Amino acid sequence: MEIRYAVNPKDVKTYHTERLREEFLIDGLFVPGETKTVYSHVDRIITGSVCPVRPILLDVGKELKAQYFLERREMGIINIGSKGAVVVDGVRHDLDTRDGLYIGMGSKEIEFISEDPDNPSKFYFSSTPAHESLPIEKIEIRKSEPVKLGSQNEANQRTIYKYIHPQGVKSCQLVMGMTILEPGSVWNTMPCHTHDRRMEVYLYFDLPQDAVVFHYMGEPTETRHIVIRNEQAVISPSWSIHSGCGTTNYSFIWSMAGENQVFTDIDAVSMKEIK
Repeated sequence: MEIRYAVNPKDVKTYHTERLREEFLIDGLFVPGETKTVYSHVDRIITGSVCPVRPILLDVGKELKAQYFLERREMGIINIGSKGAVVVDGVRHDLDTRDGLYIGMGSKEIEFISEDPDNPSKFYFSSTPAHESLPIEKIEIRKSEPVKLGSQNEANQRTIYKYIHPQGVKSCQLVMGMTILEPGSVWNTMPCHTHDRRMEVYLYFDLPQDAVVFHYMGEPTETRHIVIRNEQAVISPSWSIHSGCGTTNYSFIWSMAGENQVFTDIDAVSMKEIK
């Protein structure tokens, strides 16, 4: 498990490109036959991926000092690859592409399986500390209620799918969902905002090989950018904006952790403030 430490926004002002990528970018996800986990000290979120060629059991690792991965944690999973399954304590949950699964604290054995090893599943997960055990629930994207936002003129027409949130699948603190941009739209989360009571991790995907997303971060008056390629993620501390502009349309999964789960608890940033 890779460890990332929290950073002070005053220090980030001095970071060059490689240091920004070292601290905030998560790459090496979805390697066939491997598990990747990154533990961030920002709200103790763990970002991970599993791409099973053969069944893979999730290992707790020595870093958590726990008997099993979800001894003190909860987890949200979204499959962005081909059809597969997650087996939790012997109970199988089949996940088609874009389907999700919430697993509550106390679940001991988690196994990831691809239906077709030659075209493996790509399980992306976020895990946060939890204080109680909540029921395991499958989230089928075809049953999710899409929310249409944006406009063609603003190049940000998009559909939001909420997977884990207070009005849907319940969790202790994890909030998770997916946004899909329409062809011709390239902007997400602009006008931008911060939320001091929650951090966020973005996974960008559905990008062609030669396309990129410019992910904007930093304090509103001291912005920076990181160039993101397909199936890379980025850590966004609570003090940072988190907006993106692509060379084409794309999709992204957003995961939030922190003090509360209220979507409207944001600090909007006026376009006049951004520098």
